Amino acid sequence: MWLPRVSGTAVTALLLLQTCLLLFLVSRPGPPSQSGREEHVHVLVLSSWRSGSSFVGQLFSQHPDVFYLMEPAWHVWTTLSKSSAPVLHMAVRDLVRSVFLCDMDVFDAYLPWRRNLSDLFQWAVSRALCSPPACSAFRRDAISSETVCKPLCARRPFSLAQEACRSYSHVVLKEVRFFNLQVLYPLLSDPALNLRIVHLVRDPRAVLRSREQTAKDLARDNGIVLGTNGTWVEADPGLRVVREVCRSHVRIAEAATQKPPPFLRGRYRLVRFEDLAREPLAQIRALYSFTGLSLTPQLESWIHNITHGSGLGSPREAFKTTSRNALNVSQAWRQALPFPKIRRVQELCAGALQLLGYRPVFSEDEQHDFGLDLVLPRGPSSFSWASSTSTHPGP
Repeated sequence: MWLPRVSGTAVTALLLLQTCLLLFLVSRPGPPSQSGREEHVHVLVLSSWRSGSSFVGQLFSQHPDVFYLMEPAWHVWTTLSKSSAPVLHMAVRDLVRSVFLCDMDVFDAYLPWRRNLSDLFQWAVSRALCSPPACSAFRRDAISSETVCKPLCARRPFSLAQEACRSYSHVVLKEVRFFNLQVLYPLLSDPALNLRIVHLVRDPRAVLRSREQTAKDLARDNGIVLGTNGTWVEADPGLRVVREVCRSHVRIAEAATQKPPPFLRGRYRLVRFEDLAREPLAQIRALYSFTGLSLTPQLESWIHNITHGSGLGSPREAFKTTSRNALNVSQAWRQALPFPKIRRVQELCAGALQLLGYRPVFSEDEQHDFGLDLVLPRGPSSFSWASSTSTHPGP
């Protein structure tokens, strides 16, 4: 059998050509995502109940570049309600990671086999699930309405949530079921995620007033926070849940600002609800900038309208975002709570008040003196990475 003779020079040339071709193929950029971005951004709005997190969630949900879900870990807590919050941390974290990666099969453990979009907790507050490819109730660049979306999109196949998720540049989740930051370190250091943490806090006295208005809605969650083995807790005269919420905010803020691990740098932002209420557009521009988003004229108009309404909201609207006077809402507790209860909250949450910048009141006169500003200014150095090494007293 005759074989052609190939010179060593020719072999070398062929190998060189093959290497160059391989390097060219490897160095070529991959196909752009449907959103026009090469890398997804993942944002976790980390907060607690009755802290304005539904409002902040909508600031992201209505953005045309965002796929948003409200509290997907609700499914974990309702399925495993006899456990305690620390025990459920791992399951919640694993679910959150899967949803960030648009792997909706993670819900197999928590939802019926035959399921629609409407089986997801508070699904209709997500504009992304009310617009293509999930549904056609609204255009992707429109401001959606839960009321309109529900009857039109409820029976759409659940698989469309995954398809929709993959078509956006940003995946944003809002969660109230993490009580320390360390449990999120595997996500922050995960090369598959480009994670940002928005830590939303609110004056504990305002949180208490709002919680009292929605006590029945929070009873199961209270039981999990307190580790009551599945017993729902509606009445909490000792304010044990509020105390634990305050402690969790201190733990999270201190972990992020006092010698944080390298992978956390530039990935954490603390936001006070009261600052959003006072200067919504300026604060939201900064929030969008932190997460790689831009404020559109349509969103600017919507934000102005929803923060300059005439009402305070009602208990029936506890988990809805409606047009209200945001500044008045943030101060309503000063008229509604009796001073002895305020004093007790201040005792239980002293560390949180100091760390987060809320001034205590020492009399009913101070409580009702609206000329006395109880929200202390926070300058650029308040939570710098080179923050002081001094310790804050615990709550």
